[in-house]
Amino acid sequence: MNTVKQTDIYDRNERLILENCTLCPRECRVNRFDGGLGYCGTDAGLNIASVCIHRGEEPVISGKDGICNIFFMGCNLHCLYCQNHEISRCTSIIRNTGMNLEEVLDQIIKLLSDGIPAVGFVSPSHVVPQVKAIINGLNALGYKPITVYNTNGYDKLETIRSLSGLIDVYLPDYKYVTKRIASEYSDASDYPETALKAIKEMYYQKGSTLLIDEKGRAETGLLIRHLVLPGHVEESKRVLISIAEELSPGVHLSLMSQYHPTEQVRHHPILNRSLYNAEYEAVVETMEALGFRNGWIQDMDSNLNYRPDFSKENPFE
Repeated sequence: MNTVKQTDIYDRNERLILENCTLCPRECRVNRFDGGLGYCGTDAGLNIASVCIHRGEEPVISGKDGICNIFFMGCNLHCLYCQNHEISRCTSIIRNTGMNLEEVLDQIIKLLSDGIPAVGFVSPSHVVPQVKAIINGLNALGYKPITVYNTNGYDKLETIRSLSGLIDVYLPDYKYVTKRIASEYSDASDYPETALKAIKEMYYQKGSTLLIDEKGRAETGLLIRHLVLPGHVEESKRVLISIAEELSPGVHLSLMSQYHPTEQVRHHPILNRSLYNAEYEAVVETMEALGFRNGWIQDMDSNLNYRPDFSKENPFE
């Protein structure tokens, strides 16, 4: 491939956004070309921590062979309990790989050539121009994988609109509906209304039908995730009620029990333990009572399987 400067991978509008960054709801208005001075701590580079096969997503996302996931550095949320804290914090010891676009495309294409049909963008809310550059780069080389936007849900409505036609499967979190909890746990009191607007736009683009191919893999649609937190059964129930009332109980839902207390919450009075069986079962009962009919629940020992180590070439193996 010909060498392309990192600053040449964006169109004029995206460069203007990055020069006065308003990509995410934080709207820090920093110049990303001058370094990572905003809330997410990332600059205008690709900011990739890992490109790897991941087999731990929902069955329709990972399939039998896994998905090629691109894990980005930084995040526009600072969740106290983040499982990816090694790469999501501005102070992360593990920094981005420094790969340019050609190198990233080479890595992705190698995995696609091994039979992996989908590419997932993990924590992409603050790096949407980078996501677009990767998708456009793959398309220009003749590769059109299924694209999965794996987001924490804290996305601007306008940013999600700009992804219409580029993203096949939206995979958003819907974490909270209570401002106080969102503020305390993720430093984002506006998360509830912001995430709901973004997810509604995803729903508008995709509808409630998740199209699945003959091998059981999602081709296009929306799948909403919710992680049940210890001590917060009522909050989880309110999240499910919000989805049922604001969208539809026909949407595909992934209700996760995989919460694992990291070292960062070892002394937290609520988040310092794993989820109890009874807590998760109570939320599952509410999900069923609300008429949700599409989706997945997890085994209670799932928290043993989702502890990445980003110092490894493949963080999940």
